[in-house]
Amino acid sequence: MHFSKLFLVAAATLAAAHPGEVHDARALKREIRARDAYAVAAKRALDACASTTEAQQLSQRNVARRARTARQLRQSKGITTNAHKWRRDLAALEKWEAINHNKTGSLDYSSNTPESVIFGGNTSAILTPTVTDGPYYVWGEILRQNVKEEKYCDGVDLTVEVQYIDVNTCRPVKGAVVDIWNANATGVYSGISTSGNYAADGWDSTYLRGIQQTDDDGVVTFDTIFPGHYDGRATHTHLLTHLNATMNANGTLEVGTGSVAHIGQLFWNEVLRSAVEDTSPYNTNTQAVTTNADDMWSVLQASDEYDPFPEYLYLGEGLEDGLFAWIQIGINASADYTDNSYYSIAAYYEEDGGHQNTASSAFGGSGGGDMNGTMPSGAAPSGAMPSGAAPSSA
Repeated sequence: MHFSKLFLVAAATLAAAHPGEVHDARALKREIRARDAYAVAAKRALDACASTTEAQQLSQRNVARRARTARQLRQSKGITTNAHKWRRDLAALEKWEAINHNKTGSLDYSSNTPESVIFGGNTSAILTPTVTDGPYYVWGEILRQNVKEEKYCDGVDLTVEVQYIDVNTCRPVKGAVVDIWNANATGVYSGISTSGNYAADGWDSTYLRGIQQTDDDGVVTFDTIFPGHYDGRATHTHLLTHLNATMNANGTLEVGTGSVAHIGQLFWNEVLRSAVEDTSPYNTNTQAVTTNADDMWSVLQASDEYDPFPEYLYLGEGLEDGLFAWIQIGINASADYTDNSYYSIAAYYEEDGGHQNTASSAFGGSGGGDMNGTMPSGAAPSGAMPSGAAPSSA
């Protein structure tokens, strides 16, 4: 698909997404070109160090860790049937028509298949361009691996492992603070109560949101659900990464601390999305479906230098047993997007609950990346699990 056609698709979807997700078309085009130029150079640097002893040892640890995680998840769920890994031809990602036609294949692995075959592959490259955090980023979420809560979190269980690599050094990014959030099965985000997204429990809700710090191998793991869709956007999971940030004693992120090194979204291929949305409660979602090919951010993110689709494994024979997914993301650890127009804070979650940031562009404010106006006046949240939340071991 020609770039000009891609850009027309992007411009057409600007007004269709959630209220507040609006960007200047000319500025967006300039940003895309700058990102693409950086992506080519950074991928070249990553490729140059891929054969080093350190990189090979990291790859071996990745295989062992992912295999261990899959075994533990299967054991915890009492799954005894074979797991299934759905694979797709990575070259097909260069042609969006291939994704549109769902040209993916499935391979069933036996107990004799080497773990390196199943868990060793990364997506086509680990470099990710930075994209918008969307209009519904909430600062102050709870430090927890399991972001599922008792209410509003029904859906297909998804454990997702994200690994961050510094494109400048080819080494894992240790100690990064990573936010994750996505819409629930019916396409609603927690923590936001405004036209187009009225969350149950409003600004005080925290379901499917949380933060974790990366370990020595640059890895965070979250237990969540497969995201639901909403009008104007392809199905996606949000990620935002802070570096050199200060964690409070109660397990929350100190306001205004550190840099924003990465703003990104993970996308899910159409075969998987379609299968998930045939199940309950996804099949009660009445919002229009937007394919990957019609979404401005997934189209503009995908390139020879970056594949935004995680690898994933059916833990059992069907979706009812849940999914395990993983991806590597290359970031420029020296970058800071705090003052970037793509960085917008819609709300703050504090000790006394959630509060709207009226200065946010999501609600007609000036937006921007300088914390978008006033700092929150309340104390930081206690870090305690919200009422009715599922235990972290669930």
